[in-house]
Amino acid sequence: MVFLSAEWRYIAMLNYEVDPRLLETFVPTGTELDRWQGKTFVSLVGFRFLKTEVRGIPIPFHRDFDEVNLRFYVVRGEGSEIRRGVVFVREIVPRWAIATVARLAYNEQYVSLPMSHSIASRPDGCLNVEYRWRTARAWSGLSLSAGGEPRIPEEGSEEQFITEHYWGYSAQHDGGCVEYRVTHPPWRVWNSGDARFDGDVEELYGRGLAAVLRGKPDSAFLAEGSEVSVYRGKRLNP
Repeated sequence: MVFLSAEWRYIAMLNYEVDPRLLETFVPTGTELDRWQGKTFVSLVGFRFLKTEVRGIPIPFHRDFDEVNLRFYVVRGEGSEIRRGVVFVREIVPRWAIATVARLAYNEQYVSLPMSHSIASRPDGCLNVEYRWRTARAWSGLSLSAGGEPRIPEEGSEEQFITEHYWGYSAQHDGGCVEYRVTHPPWRVWNSGDARFDGDVEELYGRGLAAVLRGKPDSAFLAEGSEVSVYRGKRLNP
């Protein structure tokens, strides 16, 4: 059953190779870290959440908003099927009600903070995309620019690895895990040569991951996005 449907658009992804030891405490029971060519990644992702419906019902004043999340990639076997998914270290949205529903439904690590975005075309045809959020300390943000024609990622590419994980996994308080399916068509992407993060996120992500984000991204790209469906979760016992 579909729990949430929406459009995810202007998906800015800044990707960092990371020491897998920094992620060990976040890996849910029953999953293991997924790697691309032996590398472990975290991604700082900002996007527009549009036309949102919960169980088919549009919620007034909560349909269109920004989200920024820090995520990494895991894999789980289900019989002969290999399920590749994402785990969220923290997800930021601007509305308290959205964060509360997500925490109750999946125990996802949502917080509500003031947010803003900017999406603008430059005279040279490039697109500038920026997402910002404010903690008690200061404003932080991620930004990138992208130009040319978007394309479907090549089979086996890093872009495909990052964008095509179709499951979500959320650790539970008792040591179990909730698994849920996310469906969308393959996204066209633009590569970005001008991507950056600025700000202080130690209180959100911890000292180790905050230090990673202060470095230069190993890759960055902008995904066009699409309609997305998020299904009800299934509990995996510890």
